Amino acid sequence: MPTRAMLRAPESPRPVSTPYHSQYWAYALTLKGATDTVDNLSRAISNARVDLNPHQVDAALFAVRSPLSRGVILADEVGLGKTIEAALVISQRWAERRRRILVVVPASLRKQWQQELADKFFLPSIVMEAGAWGRALAEGARNPFDQSDRLVLCSYAFAANRADELAAVAWDLVVIDEAHRLRNVYKPGNKMAKALMRGVGERPKLLLTATPLQNSLMELYGLVSIIDPHVFGDPISFREQFVRAPDEGARNRALQARLATVCQRTLRRQVLEYVRFTQRIPLTQEFAPSDAEHALYEQVSEYLRREHLFALPKGQRTLMTMVLRKLLASSSFAIAGTLRVLLDRLRGIQAEALAEALGRDFEGLEAEAEEWEDPTDQRGEDGDEGGGGEAAGGRIDVEALADEIGALGEYLRLAEGIAENAKGEALVRALAVALDRAEGVGAARKAVVFTESRRTQAYLHGLLTTNGYAGRVVMLNGSNADPESRALYESWLGRHAEGGAASGSRAVDTKAAIVEAFRDDATILLATEAAAEGVNLQFCSLVVNYDLPWNPQRVEQRIGRCHRYGQKHDVVVVNFLNQRNAADQRVFELLSEKFHLFEGVFGASDEVLGALESGTDIERRIVEVYQTCRTPAEITAAFDRLQAELDEQIRAQLSSTRQAVLDHFDEDVHARLRVHRDEAVASLGQRERWLLGLTRAELGADARFDLGLPRFWYLGDRAGARTGWYNLDWREAEARGDTFYRVDHPLAAALVEEARTRVLPTQHVAFDYSAHGGQIAVLAPLVGRSGWMTLGLLTVESLDTEEILLLAGTTDHGAALDAEVCARLFGLRAAVGEPATDVPDLAGPLAAESARGLRQVEVRNGRHFDAEVAKLDGWSDDLKLGLERELKDIDSEIRDARRRAVVAISLADKLDAQRSIRTLEQKRNRKRRDLFEAQDRIDEQRAALIAEIERQLATTHTLRPLFTVRWALH
Repeated sequence: MPTRAMLRAPESPRPVSTPYHSQYWAYALTLKGATDTVDNLSRAISNARVDLNPHQVDAALFAVRSPLSRGVILADEVGLGKTIEAALVISQRWAERRRRILVVVPASLRKQWQQELADKFFLPSIVMEAGAWGRALAEGARNPFDQSDRLVLCSYAFAANRADELAAVAWDLVVIDEAHRLRNVYKPGNKMAKALMRGVGERPKLLLTATPLQNSLMELYGLVSIIDPHVFGDPISFREQFVRAPDEGARNRALQARLATVCQRTLRRQVLEYVRFTQRIPLTQEFAPSDAEHALYEQVSEYLRREHLFALPKGQRTLMTMVLRKLLASSSFAIAGTLRVLLDRLRGIQAEALAEALGRDFEGLEAEAEEWEDPTDQRGEDGDEGGGGEAAGGRIDVEALADEIGALGEYLRLAEGIAENAKGEALVRALAVALDRAEGVGAARKAVVFTESRRTQAYLHGLLTTNGYAGRVVMLNGSNADPESRALYESWLGRHAEGGAASGSRAVDTKAAIVEAFRDDATILLATEAAAEGVNLQFCSLVVNYDLPWNPQRVEQRIGRCHRYGQKHDVVVVNFLNQRNAADQRVFELLSEKFHLFEGVFGASDEVLGALESGTDIERRIVEVYQTCRTPAEITAAFDRLQAELDEQIRAQLSSTRQAVLDHFDEDVHARLRVHRDEAVASLGQRERWLLGLTRAELGADARFDLGLPRFWYLGDRAGARTGWYNLDWREAEARGDTFYRVDHPLAAALVEEARTRVLPTQHVAFDYSAHGGQIAVLAPLVGRSGWMTLGLLTVESLDTEEILLLAGTTDHGAALDAEVCARLFGLRAAVGEPATDVPDLAGPLAAESARGLRQVEVRNGRHFDAEVAKLDGWSDDLKLGLERELKDIDSEIRDARRRAVVAISLADKLDAQRSIRTLEQKRNRKRRDLFEAQDRIDEQRAALIAEIERQLATTHTLRPLFTVRWALH
């Protein structure tokens, strides 16, 4: 490990920079700018610890292309990294110090998002749920949503239930994941979607969904209306123009044109050049429970079907029944522990809430509870904990209570008498086969085994330890409080104490330690739902669903821990099938054959998972089958009905329309992506050189640099940075245990700020061309010459603040130096000489550069203005079309009435027909007047919106000189 004496030792020749280099680089690294180019997005990219693909950069650029945009829909196919794309946009806004950012996700994805934002983008966040909300209020927060120093993550239900508090925050960006859940927002009865839309209002939004269009074009209208109500007219005009359009080809082209500015979609076939996808291979392991296990299952099932139960709270009866059934299917050990909890509650031994007691074993309960809102459940006077076995009048039926206590006691004795589980023995057999198969195809001999119960997890740990896997099994759950996990954490902390990998959070670091132990040493990871969120296990290619969730989205999430970008092998998915349980067999069939979760390139297709409003709906229906069906015939009939309903829901009725409208293959896509890839590589390389040069200059003797890598050893205490290795390449940093060094790292940020704020006098600076070692065409003619050069900062205030760095100079012969020549000079070694005198006035050259910068801003703002005007023209035309349609409908009614008048026989009928005609004509005349007035109002609205755009795009600017030098090139 380098010492301070070693740091002061002579080094091999290295670039020599000046304070002027440092200030130039510091400003270049931190400019506020228009984000519609790779160069300006590169700060966010350079701070990310991810392998970015060109289509992800392309999507992020699309999302930030215009300061006037109210948001976009990113609709890449499954598996292409929409989360990464969104995180890039978030990072860009964060770098611009626009940090009031809300991320709305399904409850089960909150921790995953939080972990990925922290691990890969170094973005702090808070998961806002009931507990965090209450703590914030107790600490004096007026609105817990209003966070300026960290992102806010919350579930759909939590956001919708607090729409007023959401609306009170001036969000800089709202990201909505799985946004297809909101596609029916235009329907009057969709209360959650409408509440969420009201809460986020017109704040800038980013919607993520693989399926923006499923069964109806009106769904597309709904999603786009969330982004911007001025893209299409009202629902009436949209139906008239697009849903009922007689010419599908023309309709699709018109839709494409409208969507071009709000929806971006990349297909897997477009990225095969640089993204490799592996397959899923399903394996089914059958098992037959013992008679004792089967008896336990049947008896507890009948107990759960009782009309009245004292042990389960009224307000959560359906949810708790689902949890108990899952624990019953998991293992006798899981249900035994739960039966003990129920029995103790009824005997009054403990007063702990059932949800808390169950949540310690079934870790997915909190997320399940938030998404389960059963309108049929009714709460008793005692709230959720009110039992369901009262007699008429609210009195406790003592006899019924005693009967339930006796029954629970019998079930508990039966469960505790079962020493072995048939499914556990089947796991041992399945692992032997599957691990051999993985090893045979070159994959690591590793398996992650998922269970929904921590008691089952403990049982499996003991079972596997005594069946050939001793010392090769690690466990990951919500607490990781067992001695083995604590030991892994302490060992990991010792190894990483000086490398900067430790986060300071014991829970986060313990999870990292367990995953690292699984990757490097262990064979099997026993994981509860805690591991299905927020960890990447692509080094493992064997997933075992010991307990199979009924929610297909949770199954996909589990498998996705291994089957994801970066996986080099086909992933084997093992499931267990109970030969003595017809309902379990039908659940497996549903997940396998209807949702295609266990096979194919990316498992569940976009159409299937995207068709689900929520996986909890499937869970509810499955619970209903288990609760109401006893015989195989009843089970078969119930699942047949469920599958028929799902077929209707899932059927891709408009798959051809979706392909025509959204999956349009742009022949220029490949070329554009290649350009973005090349631009990103070049820009990142330049930023890395700037940061490395600035750090070398500013740290001086406190650091020793590795001449072969962008890496240095730091021995100091600036900005709280610890002694250790720092690496600008995140892959190398991860492999070596170094700290990933980037512009937003506290040490780098401190150095940049020092260089930016330093006041620099005018001095002689000699640039050394001979030491460069190569030819620079634009500089070669200047060797032996000298002159003056100045650096200025142009700040343009428009809708956004944009900073442009201006370099201008002259030779002593009066020739002007353009910005490129000046910039190339700062790529050379240099030395600072004496103070310079007789400084000429360089305002003219600097003003010329400023004028060029302002013209660029004006041209870009002109493009943004044209795009907004075109959008508003389409919107106003749509609304007028809807009004004219109403007039056409009345004309049609008049024609029908006239035909009826002609064929009428009696005078009375003819008179009635004429009165009807007059009434309709009066209605038409009023509608015509209303139409003209409404069209005038629409034109007035359009004019007002355009005036607002003009106001937003009005620019002011300031030009601030930073330094001037007397240059010479030798």
